Amino acid sequence: MIAVFLKTLPFFAVIGLGYLAGRTRFFTEEATAYLTKFVFYFALSAMLFRFSANLSLAEVLDWPLIWAYLLACAVVYTLATVVALIRRRGVQEAAVEAQCAVIGNTGFLGVPMLALLMGEQAIGPVMLVLAVDLIVFSSLIVILIEGARDGRMSLGILRTLGGGLLRNPMIVSMVLGLLWSGLKLPIPVPMNEFLTLLGAAATPGALFAIGASLASKSAERVQVAAWLSFAKLVLHPAAVAIAALYIFDVDLYSASVIIAASALPVAGNVYILAQHYGVAPQRVSAAILLSTALSVVTVSWVIARVSQF
Repeated sequence: MIAVFLKTLPFFAVIGLGYLAGRTRFFTEEATAYLTKFVFYFALSAMLFRFSANLSLAEVLDWPLIWAYLLACAVVYTLATVVALIRRRGVQEAAVEAQCAVIGNTGFLGVPMLALLMGEQAIGPVMLVLAVDLIVFSSLIVILIEGARDGRMSLGILRTLGGGLLRNPMIVSMVLGLLWSGLKLPIPVPMNEFLTLLGAAATPGALFAIGASLASKSAERVQVAAWLSFAKLVLHPAAVAIAALYIFDVDLYSASVIIAASALPVAGNVYILAQHYGVAPQRVSAAILLSTALSVVTVSWVIARVSQF
């Protein structure tokens, strides 16, 4: 546990440095927004394309893993939704809280950290987790909120979903990388060096951006944030472990990767969606802040446990 904690500590130290820069206003919210754009559209996309281009779809596509992750997410998602409805929060707020319970910071934190800590072979399972999060659950929250407001499904909602997926650089870079690999196209040396150089900025840039963005988050509604953090950091990885190891018989290494990925703190894009729709952004903000702080210990513990596999 201590050895793994010391390995994860530098990642969280960069997050802490970003937080300090944001809190002291040395790094303004505008600067954080531009850094996030750089990481999201350029550095992380380059990293994901390079990883994908060196994989084959047959190597990545693992249906038992996908079903295990989907089932576990569905269970925790349903539980969080039921708890919110019991508290009379309504469908829109329930959808946002459920999103907090199952969507981790896989893109900005999981991809760079797990690739370094668990080896580059972890990229395939992590990308599947990221794809499920982006395609299934990012779509589901839009459907639930828009449907609750309109009272029905419409072509407008489907157009919004399709446009959002097509404009998401993480999805585009993974798809293009897999197509490149599928066509068996070689990566020219200058292109590979360009992608490596640009992708190398993803890890420190993403971690610093996470910390700087947390500086503007509040810790209101601590009780709800504590429940959502517990659901994300404890219930989610536990459900994934049960589904992967006992129901779908996922191979031990892939199971260890998706369990570690599911233990990541609440993703920042949940806040972006909550703010966009005006549904409980302060609650999501508090959940992101608290879960990220607690994950310094919990993520290290989970990785230490799954490393025994």
